[in-house]
Order: sequence, then structure tokens, then C-alpha cells
Amino acid sequence: MQVINDFKDYEILDMAHGEKLERWGQYFLVRPDPQIIWNEEHTSLWDKAHARYNRSKTGGGAWKIDGNMPNSWIVLYKDLKFNLKLMGFKHTGLFPEQAYNWDLIREKIKKAKKEVKVLNLFAYTGGASIAALSAGARVVHVDSSRGIIDWAKENVKVNNLEDRTIHFFVDDVRKFVKREIRRGNKYDIIIMDPPSFGRGSKSEVWSIEQDLAPLIKDCSELLSENPILFIINSYTTGLSKYVLEDLLYLYVDSKYDGIISSDELGLPMKNSKLVLPCGIYARWERKDN
Repeated sequence: MQVINDFKDYEILDMAHGEKLERWGQYFLVRPDPQIIWNEEHTSLWDKAHARYNRSKTGGGAWKIDGNMPNSWIVLYKDLKFNLKLMGFKHTGLFPEQAYNWDLIREKIKKAKKEVKVLNLFAYTGGASIAALSAGARVVHVDSSRGIIDWAKENVKVNNLEDRTIHFFVDDVRKFVKREIRRGNKYDIIIMDPPSFGRGSKSEVWSIEQDLAPLIKDCSELLSENPILFIINSYTTGLSKYVLEDLLYLYVDSKYDGIISSDELGLPMKNSKLVLPCGIYARWERKDN
């Protein structure tokens, strides 16, 4: 497991009762997590939370917010800045375990010593896009939600990267990739973070079991002659990291000889040996980069 230990503005302070107590900058949040199946608490800070997400027995849920909680605030990861907000269904607009991939993406771009084109699919609020942009890449950012795209634009602005080349598209990723193939566009790095289930910009239904394999196959046609990196992230329960490796062997490594690897990502609890699993990734990377 790849454990993120250097995100200074993020910590898990405790985990118990199906919830995690987190510090995001100066604010404490309590959010549910189904993998926390024990009840032992390790700190008395739970009552200090500025906001708590309470799940409803009928589905969904809502935030209970302290009066001192702002509508948005900034956290830093190294030299990167991200604008956070309390969203529906417990999210904040950032997945801190993805810092592992942000570091890798920046390293690969800087080593390339050429102009690098990056395609970020299911790109959300732009963590990977900001990382790539900050390293000097040209980025294409695709998500089906206009509101989320606007949030990603805020993250570009807060990092003072408006002078860099990034193009945003509110679109269904499958349709976008098909059009990019017809246009003949190519990319050196492709990143995707597909949901288990979702809807496109025009209510197109996405199912990871049915749609991921053909999407990766299509994306392989968008890779440049000498690609650098292909990353797939997943939070889908029950989907093995080895399935993601298999997809990369089938559709990417069959065309480009490289190295394929996969692992879990995890976040440690402060002053503890406990680590919270936070999803999986698989990647193909060029051998000489």
C-alpha cells in the first residue's frame, strides 16, 4: 500500500463508529466511512468538529455545520493549493490520497524534457490537472458536471496558473474520447478516475463493469507515438487492482512496451499504526521515463 505521509494540511485524527475525524487545514470534519468497522476512539477531539456529515436512514444525508465554518477554504499540498467546500454526499472536492499520483505525474512531466500533453478524464475538481499544469504540461480536463468544471477553474486561478494551457470540456467522457480519435488528437499521459456509476452531461448512463474496458481500449488510440503514463484510479468496492492491470495489459501494453503496476492507496491515522484504505490504482509507464 502507498501511504500518504506528507500532506501537511490533511490528517486523520481518529477513526471509530464508522466515521473518521479529519483535519483539513484549520477545520475538523467528521465523515462516514464504511471501512471503519471498530468502535474504539483514540482522542477526545470529536466534539471539536466544525462540521459533521450525518447519513440518512433513507439514503443520502446532510452536513451539520458549526457557525464558524466558512463556505470555502484553501488547503495546501506542497506548493499546490486547493479550494474546498462541503458538498452533498460527504465530499469536500479533494481526495488527499491522490497526492501520490500528483507527485508521480509531476515527476514524469519534468523528466520528459519536452512539451507533454495530458488528458484527464472524470477529472473532478482538477487535482491531477493542477499537478500536471504546474509541471508545465498542456492539459485537457473532461468532466460531465459544469459546476465541478467551474470549481476546477477556481483551483487553476488559486494556483496562479491562468497563463498555462488547459482546456475544459463538460462532456460524457466516452463521446469525448470518440471525437478525439476522429480528430486525430494524441496525448502523452492519460489519467482517469471513473465512478462505479454515473451520468454524463446529457444523462448518459455510465457503468464501470460495462463501460471501463471499451473506454480504455478507445483511449489507447489517443496515446502518442512515445507515451509516458496511463493511470486508472478506482474506488469501486470489489474491483481488484489486478483487473485494472489486466485492462492495461490488454489495451496499452499490447501496443507500447512498458511497466505495469498497481497498489492500494491509504491515509494514516495520526499517532497510530492504523491506515485507512482509500481505493486502488493501476498504471502503465514507459520504461525509460
